[in-house]
Amino acid sequence: MFRGELRVYPDLESLSQAAAESLAEIAAAAITERSWFSLGLSGGETPRALFRRLRQEYQKRIPWLRVEIFWVDERYVSHQDPRSNYALAKNQWIANSPIPRENVHPAPTEVATPAEAAQQYERVLRAHFLREWPRFDLVLLGLGADCHTASLFPHSPALTEEKQWVVATEAPAEPPQRLTLTLPVINHACNVHFLVSGERKAEALRRVLEDEPDAMACPASAVTPVEGRAVWWVDEAAASKLSRERG
Repeated sequence: MFRGELRVYPDLESLSQAAAESLAEIAAAAITERSWFSLGLSGGETPRALFRRLRQEYQKRIPWLRVEIFWVDERYVSHQDPRSNYALAKNQWIANSPIPRENVHPAPTEVATPAEAAQQYERVLRAHFLREWPRFDLVLLGLGADCHTASLFPHSPALTEEKQWVVATEAPAEPPQRLTLTLPVINHACNVHFLVSGERKAEALRRVLEDEPDAMACPASAVTPVEGRAVWWVDEAAASKLSRERG
């Protein structure tokens, strides 16, 4: 069953503030211990508020020169495309932060094919994480109404991948071609934080937290960190269908 922590807040702004504070604490601990903080970002609308908090309130609280940023998933579009997860984070936060450009590692979506882009991005990750599986200090994820997370959609062949770190996949939405980190990569992170907001996500959240895990039908339920910690940062609207015992 579900392993992790559930934290419910009145709205998206308050959960984003709390999540930003936790990110700062995790970053400080990682930098003290290992000199670096590795962060994996996802896209979607929910992290906008978090990115804004980081830009406005955490410029001096986090040693950004010691932060390495990667992407958990990406749409196979150019970095200038407004649908790009990289473009979202860059425009909302990174471009106005002191993070060195060389510490920001977007997926190479402008190569010939998604499969080649996945291979190239995996080489980038392997050069940084010199181990069997990468160990991100923190991975940020969202949750779709269909229970997808990252670009791991229900019944996707990517859900059964056990060797590759990055794969090309297809989404039942525009743009369909995506890149995503695989479940073993996500599950080897030290910390996995889900940001979930809105009533539209309520049934998916209930399925993940209260039904039996089913990776193929509900991919987010397969995110169970091997040695790390999963935390669900949700607002009251998203938590509205949880049982009283949990919610």
